[in-house]
Amino acid sequence: MFENGFEDGRFKLRVEFYGGDARRLLLAVIRELYLSDYGEDYVYPFECAKEFWGIYMDPSEIAAGDFRPNPIKFLNRAVLDRLEKALRETKAPEEIVESINLERAEVHKLKKGLLALGKNFLLDERGYLIIFSKPSARELILKYLGMLDGD
Repeated sequence: MFENGFEDGRFKLRVEFYGGDARRLLLAVIRELYLSDYGEDYVYPFECAKEFWGIYMDPSEIAAGDFRPNPIKFLNRAVLDRLEKALRETKAPEEIVESINLERAEVHKLKKGLLALGKNFLLDERGYLIIFSKPSARELILKYLGMLDGD
């Protein structure tokens, strides 16, 4: 774990966030990665989060959601402007911002704004940018996206 993300050598996965605090979501993802090996009583990620991130969360607070895609029909300039503004507001490093291609992203309309999904990123218009090293992590992150509502 590091200040704004984690890296797992076993799964060869690195996940970082910028903008809003997504540590609770990442903790749920870490737990999910090891759930099949260690079961429901696995507390190590929670102890690490307390030590490294200074947050306490009980496993019962993890809430998996059901992402319901609602793709927008047309990616017009107004939508791109909103997403570009949200991206700038995350204050991510310039090299990260430049690597994000919003025009090629899947864009969905959610109750609380727009969500852009790329091969290696998720941008929530509410101010969350999550970067991941493996495209397969996207589904796992989407599963716990609702946990950002509590931040």
